[in-house]
Amino acid sequence: MPLTETALEFSLSLAENHKTAAAVIVAAGGSTRMGGLQKQFLPLCGIPVLARSLLAFQNHPRISQIVAVCREEDRAEVQKLIRQYEIHKLTDLTAGGQTRAESVQKGLALCETELAAVHDGARPLASAPVISRVLDAAELYGAAACAVAVKDTVKETDPSGKILSTPDRDRLRLVQTPQAFDLSLYRQAAAGLGAAIAGLTDDCAVLEAAGQAVYLVEGDYRNIKITTPEDMAVAEALLLYDR
Repeated sequence: MPLTETALEFSLSLAENHKTAAAVIVAAGGSTRMGGLQKQFLPLCGIPVLARSLLAFQNHPRISQIVAVCREEDRAEVQKLIRQYEIHKLTDLTAGGQTRAESVQKGLALCETELAAVHDGARPLASAPVISRVLDAAELYGAAACAVAVKDTVKETDPSGKILSTPDRDRLRLVQTPQAFDLSLYRQAAAGLGAAIAGLTDDCAVLEAAGQAVYLVEGDYRNIKITTPEDMAVAEALLLYDR
């Protein structure tokens, strides 16, 4: 079960100072399911998707450094967003790699903090409480991610579509970002995996593979990832609902 905010606050109550934290915002994908549109630059209630993701960490008091990872061909457009929305905490903008894992590695190599949080540039609705919970749990346990409970029944199938099993829904979670970890632990785990890291699509899976315990905290169903045009409509509706 995800850790509750109350439990985290109690566990951290003896700490006088939090560890410093950086955010790596990953926006190096090709947006293949958006019909050719670059999702990170689409306006979401007037503000581009990537700008909203950057602002969530720019405005969070625990974050002292931001590193953005993008495609080389998008660098000029990302720099424009950084200037326009005054992302002053950003220290580096680097080109991504061939895989998500490689892009994350390139971003983390530029972090100069004790903790690092990795976040999808296409998750523009990450809230300050969710970011805080993930950072708190990572500081306490070494690695953490936010997640929400599965609402629907999940079936495991074979390639033909035949059902093989029905996992217990109460034990399943949908993992989101940010995912955060002690940076030294992550680097040790990544070094031990070598080339095998390329096949991992989840950041905390790197630490799981090395035997490091990873804890889940309560995420937010609103913290959706923009993947298809329908997701833009949902995100806009969520933002308009708050007005």
